[in-house]
This record gives sequence, structure tokens and C-alpha cells, in this order.
Amino acid sequence: MRINILFPVLNEESRLRNGIEKTISYIEKIVSDTEWELTIIDNGSTDRTAEISKNLSQTYRNVSYKYIQEKGVGAAFRAGVSSNTCDIVGYMDIDLSTDLEHLSEMDSIFRTDNHVDIVNASRYSKDSVLQGRKWYRNIISYILVIILKILFHMKASDAICGFKFFKKEVAEDLIKESSEEPGWFFLIEILLRAERKKCVIYELPVKWIYESHTKVRIWKVTLNYIIHIWRLLWEFQRS
Repeated sequence: MRINILFPVLNEESRLRNGIEKTISYIEKIVSDTEWELTIIDNGSTDRTAEISKNLSQTYRNVSYKYIQEKGVGAAFRAGVSSNTCDIVGYMDIDLSTDLEHLSEMDSIFRTDNHVDIVNASRYSKDSVLQGRKWYRNIISYILVIILKILFHMKASDAICGFKFFKKEVAEDLIKESSEEPGWFFLIEILLRAERKKCVIYELPVKWIYESHTKVRIWKVTLNYIIHIWRLLWEFQRS
């Protein structure tokens, strides 16, 4: 089995090398015959991200670099999936907020259960560990999850955590059916579409540590979510 980890990045010169090298160090310790690839998706960075990424791709045989001009995690995910050749493809945040130990768990899940289409990490499962997050970010995230459950009957306990992995064909099919939204909501949309298609989704409780230097602007992102929630709800009601 081959797994491709996508790392969407924008001006991440300070965290990029550490994130990639810690991930490589961890996957080298995983006991399985899985082949791992790491793909850095650069969303139009203007700092030394490109330089560092190219250096990493030259240093490590399983690291590749892809540049796109469009900003946003959704745009990066689509670009990564479009060039992916691995059996499993997914994404992680370069700050490694989700503990690396869950890569081993994800690998094992896909290996032992052929029916699983998606592994979706959850910070809000009863078995999850959530550390250091600001109270207002927690409240906003909880409210968003409640809204998604009320309007879309979402089964997942967390639609937003930056750790989602898909079978190659499942990711490709979901992208074809989804919008061109470039931002974070795109990953929520494909999860909702996956539930609607009755894909088999494994909810993975995770240890998640808040990164104080996060670049996510919570109020701007929340407004974007609200706009796209109503757009998607309208689309689902009409189909």
C-alpha cells in the first residue's frame, strides 16, 4: 500500500522543515510495508517556502513539491489529489497539531478493513485529547458542528480537524461532485457529500495540540463557512 500525505502551506518558512523532517522520522519507525510519500502544496508563498521545499524534495526521495497560485486548503487538496498516484491520499497541517502517532493508526485501519473509504480525525470524540485551544475557538467549532448536524444530519463529531485520508478513487469522485471552493469549507463539503453517498467513514479520536501561531483567522473562516453552508444546503435540497 502507498500513502500520500499532502501538506498545504502558505508562507511557512519557519515551520516547514521541522514539520516535514519530524514526519519522515516518525513514518520510518512505523512497522509495516507501506510506502509513504509527502507532497508539499505551496499556495503562492512569497517567503522562503519554495526554496526550503525544493531543498527538502532534493534531500528526501519521498518528498515532492508542487506550487499553485490559488490560496486555500481546498485548492491545495484538489491539486494534490489531481497528481496523486498512491492508494491512499490525505492531508495534515504542517504545524503537526494532530499527533503523528495517528499516522500509524490510519495506516492500520486501511490495511485491516477494506471497507473503509475515509479516515476522519475527530478532536471531539469522547476518547480524544484536546490541549491548549482558546475557549472561543472551541465554542465556535462546537456551534459549527451543531449547525452541520441540524441542517445536514452530519454523523461525524468533527468536520474540521486537519487530518483526513481517503482511498484514491473516493477522493477523486468526491472532488468531481463538489464545488470549486478554495478554502477550508471544501473539506467539510466533501465529508458531507461522502456521508450522503454512504461512504464508510472511520472516525479516529486524536490527540490535538493547539498551535499558538496558527494562521487561521477564525472570524473570517466562520463567515465563509456560513455562506457555503447555505449554498450547499440549497444544492442538497434541490437534488
